[in-house]
Amino acid sequence: MFWYDHGMGGWGWIAMSLSMVLLVALAIAGVALLLRSADRLSSSPARPPAAPSAKQVLADRFARGEIDEEEYEQRLTVLRAHGPGHGRTGPGET
Repeated sequence: MFWYDHGMGGWGWIAMSLSMVLLVALAIAGVALLLRSADRLSSSPARPPAAPSAKQVLADRFARGEIDEEEYEQRLTVLRAHGPGHGRTGPGET
């Protein structure tokens, strides 16, 4: 009665094997994406880095050799004289 046609044929074994490989690949990809997103969240800063101060920009330009010592000292003196909060005035401002 039930002795024949109850086993899987060739295509059944192929389909089962491919589906198991696909399932394992999807599980590995899911774990990899989860770990990657967790790493990205833990390594991202809470806030963007602050912009460098005018004195730091001036010191960097001097260190790179873009300006000489005399110009560096002149500009540093101007920065110290005006202090923070005193910047250039924009167009139309006095």
